[in-house]
Amino acid sequence: MTAHLVRKYDFIWLTTYTHHNRAIKAAARQCIYAGKKDERLECYKKLLKLTHKSRKVLIEAKFKVENARQQGECVHEGDTKKWQEDVERLLPLVDAVISQTERRVFKGEKVPAQEKVVSLYEPHTDIIVKDRRQVQYGHKLNLVQGKSRLILDLVIEEGNPADSERFVPMMERQKAIYGRAPRQSSSDGGYASRANLEDGKEMDISDVAFHKKRGLEVEEMAKSQYVYKTLFRFRASIEAGISWLKRCFGLSRCQCKGSERFDPHCWSSVVCYNLVILARHPAPS
Repeated sequence: MTAHLVRKYDFIWLTTYTHHNRAIKAAARQCIYAGKKDERLECYKKLLKLTHKSRKVLIEAKFKVENARQQGECVHEGDTKKWQEDVERLLPLVDAVISQTERRVFKGEKVPAQEKVVSLYEPHTDIIVKDRRQVQYGHKLNLVQGKSRLILDLVIEEGNPADSERFVPMMERQKAIYGRAPRQSSSDGGYASRANLEDGKEMDISDVAFHKKRGLEVEEMAKSQYVYKTLFRFRASIEAGISWLKRCFGLSRCQCKGSERFDPHCWSSVVCYNLVILARHPAPS
């Protein structure tokens, strides 16, 4: 139940309405666990019906509060204005969610990922799909780590670009930052492709090792089997650094709200990580 305080002459009265929270949660749970297609469609119809009801009540409350503000009947002007701003931000997102549900579920359309809204409170969130694993929501990060274990670069991607498309841009960033491409590189299996191998060689990277070969021969990627195995083990050690970033430096989850705070949160995690690495490094004798 939600209430708004409004001053009327010498009285304070409450405007209340039902929010349908329990019914909507139950309908959403039924949509997830529905087995047959017809049963799932009925659950979605019920869920959309409740959503339309809540949207209608919200719009009515919006006009009532606006009229009360114009007549000077609101008790807390600042809180009322903030509530109105939240409503103005949420309504277009609710309309987008309703539209994408009708298109995807009832019309059978494939809604592009960039048009989907997966979070009302963090609309900048992207859908991240990794092979056949569980779908995740957030942002994809590309990290570059050097032999010193320091994070040399961080790119926060928009959308869900394929890893194979990001190898050359990340190497070009290294060349732009440090004036030359790295002498050797070791990358995750998702970056592996013959085109990336050839482009890496053209950028004067002598050994371009990928965690998965994907039809590539070791002799094509590195000088010898020994060099390839060394780079292979180096890439495996990077996973420990990524795990440390997630567990100890807060990179697994951002508690800050809004896209304008997400980027600084990721960079602050990387900077703190690098500072700890530098502090642990033995001082020159």
